[in-house]
Amino acid sequence: MSDLLIEAHELREKISCPGWLIFDVRHDLINHQAGRQAYEQGHIPGALYLDHERQLSAPKTGRNGRHPLPARTDFAAFMRTQGLSPQSQVVIYDGGNSMFAAHLWWMLRWLGHEKILVLDGGWSAWVGAAGPIEKGINLPKAFEAQALPDASYPDQAAMPTVDAQAVLENIDKPRFTVIDARATERFRGEVEPMDPVAGHIPAALNYPSSLNLQENGRFRSPMELRRHFETLLHGVAPERVVHQCGSGITACHNLFAMELAGLSGSALYPGSWSEWCSDPARPVARS
Repeated sequence: MSDLLIEAHELREKISCPGWLIFDVRHDLINHQAGRQAYEQGHIPGALYLDHERQLSAPKTGRNGRHPLPARTDFAAFMRTQGLSPQSQVVIYDGGNSMFAAHLWWMLRWLGHEKILVLDGGWSAWVGAAGPIEKGINLPKAFEAQALPDASYPDQAAMPTVDAQAVLENIDKPRFTVIDARATERFRGEVEPMDPVAGHIPAALNYPSSLNLQENGRFRSPMELRRHFETLLHGVAPERVVHQCGSGITACHNLFAMELAGLSGSALYPGSWSEWCSDPARPVARS
């Protein structure tokens, strides 16, 4: 077991440990009910389901992206209702590629929580390891959901973010390198299945988050990931990197992969392309 990933066979030995919280975040960006339906049909015993549309996002305004980041105080309060305390050992899994799991990992790290593991290979790995399966719905236990003091986590976000204005100013006066985690055809503006405008932020680099995974859906080795990102960045320090994608979710997959590679300190642009393209005054690049 590493500091960031846990294997299915390791989790089987730990699911009954006191203080362990397991979150199922399976989701479909097109069919928003699919994740919850899959959870109800079968999940890791004891797992709680969290919905990316209703619970892990702030209300949408049409100008703040498809998955707006909630206020940290609101997110902390919500997670307390799910039983989270600073002592909790959290495990997160999704359908298999860890995209949604990495997003919750980042949100919890942004909150200041340290003890978080992502199930490598997600639900697919659990099924493949013949892990026990539970059906129905779990609710947070009453004694775990008691309110904690507001000082449980630091006032300042543990993971940095930048806003659209900072990204806009960076185009003419570069201070950081933007990495776009979307598929190459979306980055180039050849297709756009999710947002009303195709293209990318000028000067951004493209590194599809799918490159972080092996064919079996597990993460590549830290050494291989490090080599990939160092080749892409040509000496740019992790602290001078900002990640974005369509709505701030797959960007966290790249952030997680860089963390696995020992390249810590990058920032997230939470609004990402869906926020950026909502303002026609912001420049768009294609090619």
